[in-house]
Amino acid sequence: MKLISFKHSNREQLGFLYQDRVYELRAIDGRITSSMLTFLREWDLYYTLAEGVKDRIRQFPVFLSTSLPVDEVEFLSPVPKPASLRDGYAFRRHVETARRNRGVPMIPQFTEYPVFYFGNHRSVRGPGEIHCMRDHFQKLDFELEVAVVICKRGRNIRAKDADDYIGGLMIMNDLSARTLQMEEMLLNLGPAKGKDFATALGPWLVTLDELEKFEVPAKEDHLGKSWNLKMMASINGKQVSEGNLADMDWTFAEIIERASYGADLYPGDVIGSGTVGTGCLLELNGTGKLNNQDYEEQWLRPGDEIILRVEELGALTNIIVKESSEFSILKQKKI
Repeated sequence: MKLISFKHSNREQLGFLYQDRVYELRAIDGRITSSMLTFLREWDLYYTLAEGVKDRIRQFPVFLSTSLPVDEVEFLSPVPKPASLRDGYAFRRHVETARRNRGVPMIPQFTEYPVFYFGNHRSVRGPGEIHCMRDHFQKLDFELEVAVVICKRGRNIRAKDADDYIGGLMIMNDLSARTLQMEEMLLNLGPAKGKDFATALGPWLVTLDELEKFEVPAKEDHLGKSWNLKMMASINGKQVSEGNLADMDWTFAEIIERASYGADLYPGDVIGSGTVGTGCLLELNGTGKLNNQDYEEQWLRPGDEIILRVEELGALTNIIVKESSEFSILKQKKI
């Protein structure tokens, strides 16, 4: 099932996508919540009811009259108000290439344990405009990722059981202001201001049952589900990135195991995969410079349209907008 949070007639609603039409779940079955977070907190109950709604629509086309064309609704983040936001570092190719481009060796600890950082769950956006301050445009970047959302509470979850805690997959764009990020991380802390202004999720949350035919074995010595799903990114209509979710070295299950060690995970917690190989301008610019000293770097600018596509997960489209304020924290540095 492709679950969506959307706005129509100035009202936020919860529904699903079926045959290119949007169906509001509560309108067909009044027992179902209109909140994605509540849906996740009572996943077993509401998902069973939602499956029943889908079955009724299949059997009785009369329900078509209660649906909406996709172009008549405003898609929100599938999880508009996540309980928390973590982002992993799961693709070895991205890590290895980025370090090579900086002239440093691959960090050996990558193969020992998965890592993640906490993002700003209050800055999550869906498809549409992303508003950025002037300092964000100092090397503004996208990151092509996939995220999962937790659908039941757990603590000390073992990797062999962790896939049972995943409600579904969705596309994630981890927007990054690289100058702010790099300055902060010189002090071995962060990322913070380089990341906390926006993370985009969408356009829908795809449940694991819909992705069964795309499952492939995890990499050697790893546990958990993996999916053969092509990933692409384009800027202003030009493709710049291509990868595959199956290229993840650390699985979501293994990241969940580490994240839940001595800590509770809650329904609505979102966990990103980290950037797929070639999936950001930082990596692409570094490779370009390495191969050609005259390579002209590219960074996101006001008006740019970024589209992230992942097979079966749809296309997440965002437009970069510059805020009118000229306030700069970079200028506040004490020199």
